[in-house]
Amino acid sequence: MPYATAPDGTRIAYRTTGDGPPLVLLAGQATSHHWWDGVRADFETAHTVLTPDHRGTGASDSPQGPYSTRQFAQDVVAVLDHARLDSADVYGTSMGGRTAQWLAALHPHRVRRLVLGCTSPGGPHAARRDEAARRALTGGSAQAQLELLYSPEWLAAHPAPVHTLGDPQMSPSARRAHFRASEEHDAWGALPRITAPTLVVHGTEDLLNPTANAHHLAARIPHARLELLAGARHGYFEEFRETASPLVLDFLAEER
Repeated sequence: MPYATAPDGTRIAYRTTGDGPPLVLLAGQATSHHWWDGVRADFETAHTVLTPDHRGTGASDSPQGPYSTRQFAQDVVAVLDHARLDSADVYGTSMGGRTAQWLAALHPHRVRRLVLGCTSPGGPHAARRDEAARRALTGGSAQAQLELLYSPEWLAAHPAPVHTLGDPQMSPSARRAHFRASEEHDAWGALPRITAPTLVVHGTEDLLNPTANAHHLAARIPHARLELLAGARHGYFEEFRETASPLVLDFLAEER
């Protein structure tokens, strides 16, 4: 895997696959590029797909925190620079969607089209997950965490997709830094500055990141389009892949 160098010297690993116009896929909290293993192939036939490892995960460096979603966005800029890309389409889910908000707001010329999946604007305007979901996320069993991502019916029919539960090689300090970065995210004031055409995608049964946040994002980002997937949870991009991937690909293909 190639490495980009962030402004603070941190090496950011990223994977490049596929062929076509560039698309950056940004993973969720405390996960590496493996977050996308279940659906990456959906995008590789139409795009050159770049999947970075967030700092603290995968093959990237793991410097001492604190981290922030704004800092993660700077890491993505370093990846674009290293790959010699002036701009790219960007699809971020969960914490990757928080990162993508800052990337599009602070570096508008680097983002051609933007997709925000199962994510939140953060801060006091965001809808907060309930206490049961918070307990499952921070201290629950693997099964409880998986059921925040996928329906029990889908889990019963598919091998447990543990790649979305977090990078098992992360240090405890990096895991805490990721959690804090996600919890402290607040891009509300910056969202109106996003100029890229934006698609907001969210499941109607997402308890990890309440669906109300999709409405907040779509209302706050100029001319954003909102698509809700009925019955989907936080891992909509896998469980509802046959709907979600074409939805995203069709959006990215517009006005090319």
